[in-house]
Amino acid sequence: MFFVYILVSDVDGSKYIGYTEELKTRLRTHNQGKVKSTKAKVPYKLAYFEAYTSKTLALKRERKLKTSSWHKKQLFDRIFTEK
Repeated sequence: MFFVYILVSDVDGSKYIGYTEELKTRLRTHNQGKVKSTKAKVPYKLAYFEAYTSKTLALKRERKLKTSSWHKKQLFDRIFTEK
């Protein structure tokens, strides 16, 4: 399986979008401060993930969320807006 995931920093609530094949291992790596782009704001909690059977589909989704403010806003509104 391939995963697109969203992490939320306990420090300031900032969000990070990523892709991985090993979700638990990747979360641990982030929280150990081994990822340059997230190490300043550890610890993180897994807020959301999507599973894909194809690496290509997962990478396309990650890229779409990182480059399209509309797609990211739609997803973040669904996940983080209180009902």
